[in-house]
Amino acid sequence: MFGRLAAGWGSGHAGGVKRIVLVAGLFGALLLGACGDGELGTSSGGSGGAGAGTGASTSNGGGGSGGVATVGGGGSGGVGGTGGTGTTSSTDPDAVLNALLDALRADPQKALLAQANEGGWPADIGKGHLFVTTDSKLDKVAGDFDGWSGTALTQDQGFRWIVLQVSPGAQYKFTNLTDWLADPWSRAYTYDNFGQMSLVKPAQAHLERFFKIGDAQMEPRTVRILVPAGAPTHVIYTHDGQNLFDPEAFFGGWKIQESAPAGVMVVGIDNTPARMDEYTHVPDKISGQTLGGLGDAYADFLQDTVRPLVAKHYGGEPKVVGTMGSSLGGLISFHIADRYPGEYAFAASLSGTMGWGSIGNGVTNETMIERYASHGHQATVLYLDSGGDGGNCGDTDGDGIEDDIDQGDNYCENAQLFNVLEAVGYQDGNDLVYVWDPGASHNEAAWASRVSVPLQVFAGL
Repeated sequence: MFGRLAAGWGSGHAGGVKRIVLVAGLFGALLLGACGDGELGTSSGGSGGAGAGTGASTSNGGGGSGGVATVGGGGSGGVGGTGGTGTTSSTDPDAVLNALLDALRADPQKALLAQANEGGWPADIGKGHLFVTTDSKLDKVAGDFDGWSGTALTQDQGFRWIVLQVSPGAQYKFTNLTDWLADPWSRAYTYDNFGQMSLVKPAQAHLERFFKIGDAQMEPRTVRILVPAGAPTHVIYTHDGQNLFDPEAFFGGWKIQESAPAGVMVVGIDNTPARMDEYTHVPDKISGQTLGGLGDAYADFLQDTVRPLVAKHYGGEPKVVGTMGSSLGGLISFHIADRYPGEYAFAASLSGTMGWGSIGNGVTNETMIERYASHGHQATVLYLDSGGDGGNCGDTDGDGIEDDIDQGDNYCENAQLFNVLEAVGYQDGNDLVYVWDPGASHNEAAWASRVSVPLQVFAGL
């Protein structure tokens, strides 16, 4: 299955573990951006956007409840989204505009959020796009449509606005010709040498986002999506979303937009300050503090909230579905695949913390190594990797899990998991890929350097 990739890999043996070794020359030729988090996954990120409330009565599609007018819209990049159903069906551009302006006057933050998560900003009202900012110091919108000269906005009650006819893919920022700010509420965006750039319904590959997405158990957070050009064939739900695309993220982030194969949609789900609880299937004890165990709730949030969000806005979910993450994000990816057998064709773990559950002294909860040993072979294709120096592993605390003695990056527990997976029937090179990246550290830069390997495996399914 993976022969076209394996040709670039060397093989090696250490401690009885067969592994694929990333050859130095392969780094430049095959591997581009990736992402990750800190040791044991302590990186955190706030949820995007501001305000509160959800979508409401709509014009031209959209949906929700709560009295906030929104303009419905669909996905872009050739996918073709579907708006929700609403209680208002006016197609008169002036009526649509007035409804949005009235909602903004009543509660700007609520109206901004509602429209952001339905049709998106800038809002297509039928006779142009409505641009809105609540930043009092910015009085113009500028873009490639006006040569970046700046077009004056109309002052209103706590916000400024303008309706402009612009071409799909137009770039824009809000400005006073001294300060330049990307629209914090825009649906579509990208990054350039000056940071984030807002876009108007582009057809080329780009990023999109939805704000304050949560459920009864998971606190709201931003969901960021790499939308490929053309209709996507694959979608991979990836954790620590704020580290995936932003070049200003830790260690430069993963920059997945540089390495994602054609046709692959990458959905990045932001983490929260409760990351260590959400990304772990059982409790463990770290520095004397008991943490973790909300992995079931997080897996259900992905299954019941995030996946339907993608299906709603992008004309249905792409056919081939996977999940991926690093450190604790790798752990939760394997947990998700196990919790929902048959739902995920692929699960990838980069430097996964597979010994979670037995890290603290005297803690002997079920690790993912033990879970996969007991549950046996399943249909999901699995990818796992690590850096570290290799060798010198040992069960130092007698709990049955191999510990990294001096080489780091969760090498030993991933090597042990690889052996367990082979023992229960996974076949190396068929439905299992294990990569060792000698000497690689536990950070975003290392994951960025090799994330294209699991992405290429996933794209080949």
